[in-house]
Amino acid sequence: MMSTSRAVAASPACAARRRRQQHGRWPSSGTAAFVAAKAGRVRRGRGAVPCAVRAAGSDTIGCLEAEPWGAVAPAPAHALALPGLHVAAPAPGGDAVPSSEQRVHDVVLKQAALAAAAPRTARGGEPEPMAGGLKAAFERCGEVCKEYAKTFYLVWCRRTDELVDGPNASHISALALDRWESRLEDIFAGRPYDMLDAALSDTVASFPVDIQPFRDMIEGMRMDLTKSRYRTFDELYLYCYYVAGTVGLMSVPVMGVSPESRAATETVYKGALALGLANQLTNILRDVGEDARRGRIYLPQDELEMAGLSEADIFSGRVTDEWRGFMRGQITRARAFFRQAEEAATELNQESRWPVWASMLLYRQILDEIEANDYDNFSKRAYVPKTKKLMALPKAYLRSLMPPSSLTQSQQRHYSNLT
Repeated sequence: MMSTSRAVAASPACAARRRRQQHGRWPSSGTAAFVAAKAGRVRRGRGAVPCAVRAAGSDTIGCLEAEPWGAVAPAPAHALALPGLHVAAPAPGGDAVPSSEQRVHDVVLKQAALAAAAPRTARGGEPEPMAGGLKAAFERCGEVCKEYAKTFYLVWCRRTDELVDGPNASHISALALDRWESRLEDIFAGRPYDMLDAALSDTVASFPVDIQPFRDMIEGMRMDLTKSRYRTFDELYLYCYYVAGTVGLMSVPVMGVSPESRAATETVYKGALALGLANQLTNILRDVGEDARRGRIYLPQDELEMAGLSEADIFSGRVTDEWRGFMRGQITRARAFFRQAEEAATELNQESRWPVWASMLLYRQILDEIEANDYDNFSKRAYVPKTKKLMALPKAYLRSLMPPSSLTQSQQRHYSNLT
């Protein structure tokens, strides 16, 4: 995510509270937060603030903890934990396992259906009263964002990321992630453990947010504990969804879709997913050298082999013609996901579009810098100069003012029918 988005609300929870105060409970307009910045992984040690390791058996998990939260009213029925998502069954007589793309598509359909079925409340009116404790919880969310997350604004995602990339990472086990998932289920059931949990619990009680993307992000953390190679892009696709695509699916219900949009809800969610995938793939391509020094290769091994490359080539950091050809293909794939994200970005509420467009433009520049470095992402980090970042912001703002593409297309079809 990008540090230029400080004007955007600190987290879906913070955005939710602000939007509800301004326009009622449905995110049809108002300030909202999205993947306005690095939707990908925050690598170990970057910007992490040291904290004490929690005692064994403690109910607290990770670094970003707050005092236990008192009893709160349970969330409404529509916000309670949903049954686990089951992937589509194979065709009769077959035993084929659905591809990662199909599995993720099922999650997208489920979240889109939940959002489409949610009732919309009339805008305006007096803001709902907020208890002092809950108000303090949302304020604390903002403080956490300022203190810990200059480039990562969704508080729960940041806390989850800290489990495997924070200062306590060496003490985190699969059991700790199981406990974190149990806390997540309590959040969706209206039983928050601390004030940061309480802010998210209030948000998911107010917006059509599905628990599955949250569970899937935790699954991505589990994957980081055990997996350092990816045989195919299908495997890598699932990882990118777990650690980044999920963020878009979590955020769209809070950002809201423009009232002018004629696009299907599914289209918007697919675009949010695509932006997360594109950003994460860009992170991976930028950080090849850094990951290799940690013994990790986040690249499809079969595609490396097809290009005539081996793990030894990655670890030695040789920039060859074979490597350049391989990187061109990977960059082309990332840009294709960015184009898909563009199709949905215009469908969001206007005040939510600017950070989304800024994210796309700035991350695309990282790909440009990799090319400018002659594909040397072993010893050179693709860095976008501050001047280029600043120049991209007005362009992103102008793009955010454009009407939804679906509205323009609808008008064009109407005009064509008249003529």
